[in-house]
Amino acid sequence: MSPAFPSASPHSRRTFVRNGLALGSFGTAVRLLRSRAYAAPQPDPFQAVARLCQNAVDTGLVPGVVAAVGHQGHVVWRGVFGQSALLPTPAPMLWSTLFDMASLTKVLVTAPAIMQLQERGLLNLDTPAWRYLPGFEAQGKQAITLRLLLTHYSGLPPDLPLDTAWQGHAQAVRLAMDTRPATRPGERFVYSDINYIVLGLIVERLSGLPLSAYAKRHIFAPLGLRHTTFLPHPEAAPAIAPTQYDENGHMLQGVVHDPTARRMGGVAGHAGLFSCAQDMTLYTQAMLAKRAGLPSPFPLKTQTLRLMSTPQQPPGKTDLRGLGWDIATHYSTPRGDYFPGNSFGHTGFTGTSLWAVPDTRSFILILSNRVHPHGGRSIVALRHDIATAAALALDDATVSSCLPFQKAHTDLSGK
Repeated sequence: MSPAFPSASPHSRRTFVRNGLALGSFGTAVRLLRSRAYAAPQPDPFQAVARLCQNAVDTGLVPGVVAAVGHQGHVVWRGVFGQSALLPTPAPMLWSTLFDMASLTKVLVTAPAIMQLQERGLLNLDTPAWRYLPGFEAQGKQAITLRLLLTHYSGLPPDLPLDTAWQGHAQAVRLAMDTRPATRPGERFVYSDINYIVLGLIVERLSGLPLSAYAKRHIFAPLGLRHTTFLPHPEAAPAIAPTQYDENGHMLQGVVHDPTARRMGGVAGHAGLFSCAQDMTLYTQAMLAKRAGLPSPFPLKTQTLRLMSTPQQPPGKTDLRGLGWDIATHYSTPRGDYFPGNSFGHTGFTGTSLWAVPDTRSFILILSNRVHPHGGRSIVALRHDIATAAALALDDATVSSCLPFQKAHTDLSGK
């Protein structure tokens, strides 16, 4: 669903927004846009966001959604829609529902872990990765640096092979070491899980800790994230949104959906994390506050976070990636139409996404298990449309006040 603009073409709307940004701010751009498009403000600026979420449930695009919009250190809206499970036993979606975060693991755990080691002087981003992981240089990977791994410019293929029945962490290490680049390092952007598998191995080797233990001690604990973990305890399964049936006909609930991470035992640098909306809003608010130079428990320096969320790809390349975060590539549709060019974010295959605007400390968090129960459908357009509606709603919301949250028309009890 797109906002109604009775007299403006999509091209002219984008022109209005660009002109507004040139005048000074994201808020200016949206106010300019709305002055052309609307005669009077809507009573609830987040109605369009809620309608998009509810429609996605009603049409069967997703079984359920938990979403939140943040701005200037506040969660200004949150919504809970639909069900967390359809099969084998229906269950309601709750604010407290845990989700398989999929590839958000890369930016929530692995990239910040690498940057913590960089802050401690244990590694250099422009040093070849094999210096920290001996054996990785095999098969023509000598020139691949940590920066190329972090930005997905390493030239490595998208994933480890899954056409053979390999199993176990040690076997995954062997396969990663034996991987041959598909293109020359630094030549072009190719999103690759292998990049972050390797980065996770480097974290483990330099810290002496399993990645899950490192994350708990150095990321989750400082932030007070009580529900974020790898390898959830089996007793927690009822609180976790299931994904889909595995190859043996078992519903994955509390077991990582990503087949490579699952073969590796559930902990990997590219996937395996589980979390909930409450912890993710805390994480994001702390990250954006520290990035802005404000008091925050986020366990990285301000300049490090700015480095991570600004373009770090090789010179002359037009696919813009930070150190982990996506900025402007064909994966950037969760920006929507109106979030500015310096915003950044990431998605997860299971139906999760996070997009953030550093200047206003705004963000849109979307958590769903869109693959449930049989593989699901694409939510690329849904993410885009929610972000577009959220950008417009934020301007209306901030004109009045920043509330702790505005209730959607669904259960927000957080039980």
